[in-house]
Amino acid sequence: MENKKDNFSEWYNEIIEISGLSDKRYPVKGMNVWMPYGLKAMQFIDNLTRKYVDAMDFQEVSFPVLITRGQLMVEFEHVKGFENELFWITKGGSEKLEEDMAMRPTSEAAMYPMFALWIRSHADLPMKIYQIVNVYRYETKHTRSFIRIREIHFFEAHTAHATYEDAEKQMDEYLIIWKKLTEMLCLPYLVNQRPDWDKFPGAKYTLAFDTVMPSGRALQIGTIHQYGTNFSKNYNITYALEDGSHELVSQTTFGMSERLLAAIISIHGDDTGLIFPPDIAPVQIIIVPIPSRKVDVEAYSYKILENLREMDFRVKMDDRDAYTPGYKYNDWEMRGVPLRIEIGAREVEKSRVTVSLRTEKEKMNMEKDEFFANIHSLLSTVKKTLTERSIDTMKKMTINAENIDEIKGLERIAKLFWCGSEECSRKIEEQTEMSCLGMNHDSKDKGKCIVCGKDGFTAIFARTY
Repeated sequence: MENKKDNFSEWYNEIIEISGLSDKRYPVKGMNVWMPYGLKAMQFIDNLTRKYVDAMDFQEVSFPVLITRGQLMVEFEHVKGFENELFWITKGGSEKLEEDMAMRPTSEAAMYPMFALWIRSHADLPMKIYQIVNVYRYETKHTRSFIRIREIHFFEAHTAHATYEDAEKQMDEYLIIWKKLTEMLCLPYLVNQRPDWDKFPGAKYTLAFDTVMPSGRALQIGTIHQYGTNFSKNYNITYALEDGSHELVSQTTFGMSERLLAAIISIHGDDTGLIFPPDIAPVQIIIVPIPSRKVDVEAYSYKILENLREMDFRVKMDDRDAYTPGYKYNDWEMRGVPLRIEIGAREVEKSRVTVSLRTEKEKMNMEKDEFFANIHSLLSTVKKTLTERSIDTMKKMTINAENIDEIKGLERIAKLFWCGSEECSRKIEEQTEMSCLGMNHDSKDKGKCIVCGKDGFTAIFARTY
């Protein structure tokens, strides 16, 4: 396997292939096959997402994949932002369609005509729905598994509110949901308000969640958008007041994709392979029995397997005859299993287990009952270590820049003072090849713009995927 630090790009492609997460050999470029192991990890991310949004009174829906040209053209600014990324369907069988249809790049144009039918009065608000579906974008750049593809596994939440103030409270609620989710995934991130020229088409403003990859480049792993009435006025989404008049609703959205999985692979993995956070690991615990002629290792191992399953852990036993224990250790380390149990004659005779955590080098020999009593703590240790490592990496990958020369040719995230003008942003981008990720949402620091010297705020610049 490639060295992650020396050749991250090759390491990334190789680990996805050999661990069986995805197969990019499907004959349509940028549309890859989800393999069982990768799909299972993504489903556990989806399940966590559902858990947190359902707790905030969202309802899950599923909209059709096709959107008519007429639906799209209602919000011109929105469709203009996606016009070069649309897949169009113009024929049904051998007949030309009466109206061209697009495969959804996102779902505003599909959902909002229905919102106009569903919302009648204040009693219908807030409306909070979400779906986890595939969206389609004709990506012309170099495709990369889970990062830049044409068929995207996508979570999108859409809300409608009586007032802009209520919609702003929803934006705050998204931040709470995001914090809970990323804590489970052990991922660090920055919250940045995208500049106006890079916000979501049709939004009043966009907040993006950016993390840093081992290459030093930033990866956008989620976004929330404040629409105000920009969409409701075009799709005529109103609610009735007591006096019979009507008001436009204010709207928000929240979106994320399998880029979350890309970040987990990239940030947590090492030269041995993947390291999955326990909450989304397809296999949380692997049992490797070491055959013995003296005692029945297999029966002892199966009993532990059954006990762990009763405790609702995702656990497997590797009893493949064709491979040595050493091969199995390496194989499951490569697949990122957080905890490994080794059981040989000595463990059986003394009613013990030997435990290895994927994040630690030393093994622990424990009494069986002690192990069962501490298994949650052991998995929490993996989670804590991954979180600390990833935060430390982000800090090391971030530079506080006082002038443009400091960041020329740099593959790191740059924090700097910027006045907010597109002209100054372009000058930084031209000289450093870094993109403006926007004003940092969590910093209130003020200083002089490193280009023009005018008053500015903390902004984030980085090369991106």
